Amino acid sequence: MLNRRTMLTTALAASAASATRALADGGMSRISAYAFSFPALSGDDIRLAAFTGRPLLIVNTASLCGYTPQYAGLQELWSEFRQRGLTIIGVPSNDFGGQEPGGTSEISETAHHQYGVTFPITAKAVVIGPAAHPFYKWAAETRPKEVPRWNFHKYLIGRDGYIAEVFASAVEPTDTRVKTAVAKALADS
Repeated sequence: MLNRRTMLTTALAASAASATRALADGGMSRISAYAFSFPALSGDDIRLAAFTGRPLLIVNTASLCGYTPQYAGLQELWSEFRQRGLTIIGVPSNDFGGQEPGGTSEISETAHHQYGVTFPITAKAVVIGPAAHPFYKWAAETRPKEVPRWNFHKYLIGRDGYIAEVFASAVEPTDTRVKTAVAKALADS
């Protein structure tokens, strides 16, 4: 007997795989970011569907990167816009320079203890290539010229569940361009 969580995870994975195949075959798919979920660093799941109608900032992170101090800026952005509906989700990845080699405790130490992060953090995930997490495959199909090229690449998902803006790693989370895009996403209905 399958439990509800297993059934939901299976259904979401099948939906994402179907959408990815449709896109690969040249078809159109209206699947949104809200169709995906990530295992949380804490062990539960972070289902993006729980944030339907709310903007999301999805950021691939790493603990040993020159951009790791951006955790502080992400926390500042989260503190500023959280009450208005923004959710930030950090996605630790070891894809770039092997800069996230540790496990759950090391990731938690960096994010939560060193930088005081309180926004959701996923378990470590692959964000590029054929083994990429389904969300990142979808994002790459949606915006093929704006895929992560390093740690701390930022996807802003609008209230409609689609990519509204993309910010390269070097763009600080507190940059005016990011704050302006977040404010616009929050204002859009």
